[in-house]
Amino acid sequence: MMRLATPYYVLSLLTLPFTHVAARSVNVDAVAPRSGTATSGTVWATPHDSYSSSVGVLGCKVDTDRIAYWPGSVDCNNICLSLRYGDRSVKLLRIDSSQGAYDISYDAWNYLITGYPATERPTAGGATAMEFEYLEPSACSGLIHTDGHKLPLSASNSINFLASCLDQSDSWVAENYVLYNIQDALCSWGHDEKCNLDWPNANQPNCSHTLGDPTALTTDPVYNIRYPSGDKVVASSGDIVSVGGEPIDSDTGSSCAGKPAPKLLDMPAVVATISLVTYHLLAFS
Repeated sequence: MMRLATPYYVLSLLTLPFTHVAARSVNVDAVAPRSGTATSGTVWATPHDSYSSSVGVLGCKVDTDRIAYWPGSVDCNNICLSLRYGDRSVKLLRIDSSQGAYDISYDAWNYLITGYPATERPTAGGATAMEFEYLEPSACSGLIHTDGHKLPLSASNSINFLASCLDQSDSWVAENYVLYNIQDALCSWGHDEKCNLDWPNANQPNCSHTLGDPTALTTDPVYNIRYPSGDKVVASSGDIVSVGGEPIDSDTGSSCAGKPAPKLLDMPAVVATISLVTYHLLAFS
């Protein structure tokens, strides 16, 4: 009589289907951007609902619903990309860094998945394979709300990034930036005024008010769209401005309000795994 299958063997059978799924979810066919070279590939995009910028781009002066939060440092040239899912595409500003996930603004992700803004028909989901391509920075000018579509940077907290770009005198950021006396990317502290930088003679901008003055700023708040409710909130306080619309199922496009979660034994992968383990246990007993 053959021996009963070992616990290790049974565990391997149980985890095999899920190991394959996990491996697929982190499969990224992406080429790191090189200055002046457009790159393309596939990423597993995930929704991100809180605006931030590792280089101090001011959220009150860009479209925070079209931001890419991707691995790696923010580049002085490659800050604009297109992302496509099916027949829908969006342009995104790549102005923040992640720890490994290919996050994008929740509204952009929701639109690509459903065709609707997240505030109107929010949906939930995870990493989804999408095609990206880096574009010339000018292609994203419509996402930057300043005169001349210059990249708005914090005068008190963006100097290290700006200096690295100014050292590349022909880089896009070096030729297309504007400094504001605003401390944080959420535009909640400082003064909404432009500052001048006499580079390379000085590394501290000149502003009408004291640089970095911690005065509460409420004239131009930044808003987030919460995942997965679609609620629009003030980013600095979390106060709800408007409630999201009726959720929809991203797979069917139908309303998912009140839709029950699937039972464990209703999941095909689980049923197939149990059947496979049972077969081997019986065959080797």
